[in-house]
Amino acid sequence: MFKSKSFLQGFAKEFLCVNRNVSSAAGKHGQTVPTVPVDPTNFKLQRALLVSKLSRYEFEQLRHPNLSAQQLEARLRDRGTDFDTLMYLHNLHKDFERTIVRSFQNVGCEVKLANRSSLSKDIMRWADVIVPIGGDGTFLLAAGRASPLFAQSQQKTPIVGFNSDPQRSEGRLMLPKHYSENPADAVAKIKSGDFQWMHRSRIRTTLLGNNGNIPESTDLYRHCVSKMEQEKTEPQYLSKEMAKKYKAKMHRVLPYLALNEVFIGESLSARVSHLQLVVDHQNVVNKTKCSGLCVSTGTGSTSWHTSINRVSKKHMEDLFHILPDTAKQALSGISTEELVQKYNQNLLFPPDDPRICYSIREQICVGVWPSPKDFESRGFVKNLFVKSRCIDANLVIDGSISYPFNDGAKALLEIHPEDALLAISLD
Repeated sequence: MFKSKSFLQGFAKEFLCVNRNVSSAAGKHGQTVPTVPVDPTNFKLQRALLVSKLSRYEFEQLRHPNLSAQQLEARLRDRGTDFDTLMYLHNLHKDFERTIVRSFQNVGCEVKLANRSSLSKDIMRWADVIVPIGGDGTFLLAAGRASPLFAQSQQKTPIVGFNSDPQRSEGRLMLPKHYSENPADAVAKIKSGDFQWMHRSRIRTTLLGNNGNIPESTDLYRHCVSKMEQEKTEPQYLSKEMAKKYKAKMHRVLPYLALNEVFIGESLSARVSHLQLVVDHQNVVNKTKCSGLCVSTGTGSTSWHTSINRVSKKHMEDLFHILPDTAKQALSGISTEELVQKYNQNLLFPPDDPRICYSIREQICVGVWPSPKDFESRGFVKNLFVKSRCIDANLVIDGSISYPFNDGAKALLEIHPEDALLAISLD
């Protein structure tokens, strides 16, 4: 059989609203958007901080710091790496990076270049605009460090990204690909104020417990303790109501905001993740066994969220096979490909949406699981409380920063309008 009854019911709900206008969702739910700092035409661009992508070659250099360039090349070739392609892509990115530097300098901007290792609060406060150069991973890196939790003022530094390799990278967070062919045009528009502001909601993660300690985080790209740990917020006591409800005394906000998603699950993907969830501070504890929990923003809805929940052409064909003849006749004028496209497109929601959408990967739906039985594997919520019953699990922010999240660990995931990322949008 194609899918469970619950899936078919869920599909029917989704299909009934495939033609809705998703761009109006934020307005329907009463979002309050942070005040835009200035009118775009009054935006003063004098200092640009360019954030460089960590190329695969540079990553290998970090992994083997004691090898010379010749020794590293020999090591990589010996293990079967296509070294010529690796260096071609590295040089391609560096050439594009130099083009972006010149484009900002040509409009009178002072330019500084930073990378994953050298990003700091001071250099980000220096900039009028933050410019990641690379792909979505580089954008997420810059966005993660541009956290308002440690801002000295209410003024936000906007961010705008350039895709350095549009032929091999989708780069949904970056400017449209035609600006990679003519970046000077984009820089000129930004300099002249010919752009629009965009707010992208981000997830704030708060750990709850009986003390104020936060375990050390790991930067998954560098496989080391993150340097941002020195910027922790101070632990605070919970209100009596929250302390009683979640059986915790203290809470502490993590120093990173998730632009795409927060993932919680066992480190070993073959192991079942056992989690307890409370939706919107309700009085129901939902217990699930699954392959992990993905909590997404509207920005992240184009990424892992869609990959988890999308249907394929084969799914749609199987569904057609079990539909009554009357339903088949009603849909006779719509192709399978069109239905698949509409369903998957309907999974997306606006980047400034004040809600988050949780997706439970491969939720076990047999016997006593889930509990209660009608607990849906996907849904929009204002906030989500998660308690771990896992053995060796992690809470991972934007696929980059990881915190241990084992049995007894508790977290509250929510969106605050003041945490939104300020981005520059063209076209």
